[in-house]
Amino acid sequence: MFLGALGVIGFSLTLPATSVAVPYFGETIVGLGRTIVAAMLISFIFLLKREPLPNKNHLKSLVIVAFGAVLAFPLLTTYAMKSLPVSHGAIEVALLPLTTAGFAIWRGGERPSKRYWIASVVAAVTVILYAIYLGLGQLQKGDIALILAVLILGLSYAEGGKLSKEIGSWQVIAWAIIIGAPFFILPVAMSMSAEMLHAPIEAWGSLLYLSVISQFLAYVAWYGGMSLGGIARVGQIQYLQPFLMIAFSVLFLGESITWLTIMLAIIVVSCVCFGKNASSIKMEVSNDESARG
Repeated sequence: MFLGALGVIGFSLTLPATSVAVPYFGETIVGLGRTIVAAMLISFIFLLKREPLPNKNHLKSLVIVAFGAVLAFPLLTTYAMKSLPVSHGAIEVALLPLTTAGFAIWRGGERPSKRYWIASVVAAVTVILYAIYLGLGQLQKGDIALILAVLILGLSYAEGGKLSKEIGSWQVIAWAIIIGAPFFILPVAMSMSAEMLHAPIEAWGSLLYLSVISQFLAYVAWYGGMSLGGIARVGQIQYLQPFLMIAFSVLFLGESITWLTIMLAIIVVSCVCFGKNASSIKMEVSNDESARG
């Protein structure tokens, strides 16, 4: 539970850190450059541990994880944080456990329950109406980017959870980073400029945080916690993530929070809890029936 909590806290600071770093370094450096830094750290760890190469059969799953967790989510959230407050983004990111559960069921060849679909529709409508309300009658491009990020990362999480049973928990994100990093070197190098050297210490600290904690160590703690304490039990901590994001946005960025934001966060998290637990129970029952068969 302690490791799981560390992972969630680490993830909860991702949007605030992105919001601080992106005005000084730009979308490419913040979105992709973090992966290159993380890859250097992981390469050093792999050399010390003499980590074996993953099986060729795992390559497809690792590419899916890399596409979601290493490419799409960092880039899309970086783009969104140029125009959206962190507290706004926190409510949309709150849908992540629900999308992950849905993709996990789909990848397992099962059909989601009615309870899952009801929760998903209510939560999604709540998020979209909130985004339209704040966007003065229309969805902003940042909202669309965040919703896409949550959907793609949900698939990546589900694929990573399935693969972690075969190659280990933290190794999934580590190998995904190693796979993705070489493709990012050229665009990151082309986006670098001398002006970035004059960025304030807060911006450099945020970029370092995104590279070391958000992109890698938070995943290590999160997957490690779930492997020790069980996915269902430790996974409940993730319901705190949107509230932590909102709290951090007030603490570090000075954002003002309305009661509407708090109430909608409670509604979305309640829907996620209701729907995700329904899908988890369904999967557990199916597994029990398979074992008895």
